[in-house]
Amino acid sequence: MSDFPESRTPVQPPVSPPPTTTHVPEGAQSWILGRREDARLITGAGRYVGDLDVADCLDVTFVRSRVAHGRLLRVDTSAAAEVDGVLGAWSAADLGDELTYVPPFRPTGEPDMRRVPALADGRVRYVGEPVAVVLAADRYVAEDGADAVRVDIDPLAVLVDPGAAAASSTWLFDAVDNVVSDMEFGDPVPDEVWQQAHVVVEGVYRQPRLAPTPMEPRAILAVPETDGRLTVWVSHQAPHRLHRDLATALELDAERIRVRVPDSGGAFGAKSGTFPEYLSVVRLALQFGRPVRWLEDRAETLSGATHGRGQNQRVRIAADANGRMLALSLEVDADIGGYPTGGFFNAETGQAAGGVYRTPMVHARIRTVVTNTTPTAPYRGAGRPEQVYAVERTVDLLARRLGMDPAELRRRNFIPPEAFPYESPTGRRYDSGQYELALDRALELVDYAYWREEQQRRRRSGSEWPLGIGICSFAERSGLEQKPMANEWAALSVEPDGSVTARIGTCSTGQSHETVFPELVARTLGIPAHNVSLVQADTDEVPQGIGTFGSRSMQVGGAALHQAARDLIAEAKRRAVEPAGGDADYANGVVSTGERSWTLGELANASPEPLRVEGVYDGPAAFPFGAYVAVVEVDRELGNVRVLRLVAVDDCGVAIDHQIVEDQTRGGIVQGIGQALYEEMPFDDEGRPQADNLLDYLLPTIGELPPLTLGTTVTPNPNSALGAKGAGEAGCIGTPPAIVNAVIDALGPSATGGGTAETDIGGVQLPLTPEACWLASGLQEVGAR
Repeated sequence: MSDFPESRTPVQPPVSPPPTTTHVPEGAQSWILGRREDARLITGAGRYVGDLDVADCLDVTFVRSRVAHGRLLRVDTSAAAEVDGVLGAWSAADLGDELTYVPPFRPTGEPDMRRVPALADGRVRYVGEPVAVVLAADRYVAEDGADAVRVDIDPLAVLVDPGAAAASSTWLFDAVDNVVSDMEFGDPVPDEVWQQAHVVVEGVYRQPRLAPTPMEPRAILAVPETDGRLTVWVSHQAPHRLHRDLATALELDAERIRVRVPDSGGAFGAKSGTFPEYLSVVRLALQFGRPVRWLEDRAETLSGATHGRGQNQRVRIAADANGRMLALSLEVDADIGGYPTGGFFNAETGQAAGGVYRTPMVHARIRTVVTNTTPTAPYRGAGRPEQVYAVERTVDLLARRLGMDPAELRRRNFIPPEAFPYESPTGRRYDSGQYELALDRALELVDYAYWREEQQRRRRSGSEWPLGIGICSFAERSGLEQKPMANEWAALSVEPDGSVTARIGTCSTGQSHETVFPELVARTLGIPAHNVSLVQADTDEVPQGIGTFGSRSMQVGGAALHQAARDLIAEAKRRAVEPAGGDADYANGVVSTGERSWTLGELANASPEPLRVEGVYDGPAAFPFGAYVAVVEVDRELGNVRVLRLVAVDDCGVAIDHQIVEDQTRGGIVQGIGQALYEEMPFDDEGRPQADNLLDYLLPTIGELPPLTLGTTVTPNPNSALGAKGAGEAGCIGTPPAIVNAVIDALGPSATGGGTAETDIGGVQLPLTPEACWLASGLQEVGAR
């Protein structure tokens, strides 16, 4: 399909949601929740893809493989096509040469030959892979058509563990083995270092798969317009990338595609890609000349959408008698599922292996491996929670081996403030940090000495509710290090009425851009915030952009708007002194010379040339950090974990809006609690996911939220005039290790599973369900009595 069809049935455009230009009248900030977005979202007035009112709209549903691995012998769609109301049903065989493939997205590494078809072609590689698409007058009829499709699959050996898949002679793709990448960071640690060290500890951990579970699953609506263009409404994090991929995959003129993101019900990384289903939806809209919509249901999003995490980890640390860390080794087999669509984020686990510690020798080996499971992709934290969990659990293991307080052990090994910028042995350049200051603040807020005394009191009394304290110190990367992903486009224009319109290439999925970005621009220009409007998430209105992920929005997008505001001031001053030249001053939206003053609006109206600036602004990666402390108690009889206190001290540089940063932190902490105590997407030996609803896949609710204490330290970003670092992912990075370390501290040595202080193998693993705690600690004997 080389271009749009010349003939199509004319359709009416959809009734749009609130325009992508958001302007709030003066006084609207008095809304009780304080964000511009809240007035419509909390009252149910938000407009999502599923809310768009489109004439003559068709719906699709997908037939998905129920077999994890096998040769696709036949997909019979004939009966589906005869269902009343079904306009057609297609498999890969039906499409033939028209079958499209998802364009690869791999910021690191070479392109891979393991291509992702829009519909399974010749072989299925995971349960939930689309094998056919059914188009009908509405979703219910499409579901009936999907039920009529008959699929014949010849099963093959199933691989669900990445270590086993790496060694297996069963390959998921012909002529290429299952190891997609084998990356090393830092130099291997010599054997004599391990042999001569005073102490060596080792931990083996499993990072289970997690389902991102946004409130709104994936959703897309493709609308052929009467002028020959195509508008794609989609819940997405990176509309410009999707725009580019659609043009490439479907061989379309990019100028004739418009991608728009209306309100979005969350993403957490799961909506940053270009998915096979999207290609089918757009292709059918073009073929039939009518709007086509797909709304993913909850079962699909749990078992068919991308998952996060999924690593097997082995960590070794060598130290001297004083607890000084001499070497750290991290080995990871990362499960990236049936196709290598987003496994690149595992490189972050390796590059950040040394964490916040000044360890002379650090080596990481990260293998990414395809398995017969749902593909993985970035999920909130994207490689950083995995690294922090592995290292912080092993640091606690080292403290137990040395009989040292875990806080003191960390202090002895932190990278000191004077060492920044710090070049790590794995090649990472950390910009700034005050790790001990953050830890000391967290210990103060939790009242560390009190809880240690309470712990000893309970141990002496033989309490059935032993108490533990867990610590996590971490640094993370926000933004990206490689260009062009480290840049962002921004523009500011002064309208004839003197208001300012800001345009930015990021795309909010709940991060409060509509509130914070106008606040930032207004603060820089010295004008009221209600005079600034924001335009985003529309490829016609915003010509280029990278998107929202990796905690980059304020650090990169905000810095771009901040610089654009400074450029606008400079341009306004230049116009004020033309043509005679001279100097001008600027304050609070007014430019003054020795002779007269102009408001921005007056300057904009004084020339036929718009008062506008735009550009692509650099935003190099930054390294926020934090310290988390959890206090827990464990029911000896039942294995239940109760989190009594959770303290989070984060340093994200200069916070532009403290309340929104705190809200982001709370959200991340809740997800971190879910990872620590509840969430897991297990697969059986046949590769079948064991949770397709929210009764089987457990999420924390408000009832599971413990008392939270949030604190901050401020270490400005030295590479940005704004001083901000990322803040959106810290909560799910620091929370799981703090809670798990606290549980192990409560249960004692038996929880490590290996039986010695030198190893942590086969003991408590995520998530810490009551059964896991009960079994790992030997508490089953209590239950037997």
